[in-house]
Amino acid sequence: MKTFSAKASEIEKKWILIDAKGLVVGRLAAIIATRLRGKHLPIFTPHVDCGDNIIVINADQIKLTGKKLDQRKFHWHTGYPGGIKERTSRQILEGRFPERVLENAVRRMLPGGPLTRAQLKNLRIYAGEEHPHEAQQPTTFDVGALNSKNVKVG
Repeated sequence: MKTFSAKASEIEKKWILIDAKGLVVGRLAAIIATRLRGKHLPIFTPHVDCGDNIIVINADQIKLTGKKLDQRKFHWHTGYPGGIKERTSRQILEGRFPERVLENAVRRMLPGGPLTRAQLKNLRIYAGEEHPHEAQQPTTFDVGALNSKNVKVG
């Protein structure tokens, strides 16, 4: 019996719409990362981009459990002496680009490399309700119905 290896020409990419309102960040990011890589498909091939195109709306209304909103800090360095900066998750969510919290969570769940960078281009995250991808006719995917822990109550 031979091992099946998918080719790029054999893959059909679907468009999936996820409403992130009230969903827990880590659980949502894990589901998105799995779908981006294509690991949910029986034809998964590690070296081929066989994942779906994913659209996430309401990314500014995601939830973090526990005290992560104030205690989780993101650090970066500007490149200048004494240029280390930090922001909490609350500051990012209330800031100009609240979708970056979910984007960074998904990016950090994927392995690094050229294939991952190509797969991340299939992810589109929007802070509000509107998205410009109606022409692709995305199917809605209810992440909250998969597990009751995916939705934060209260």
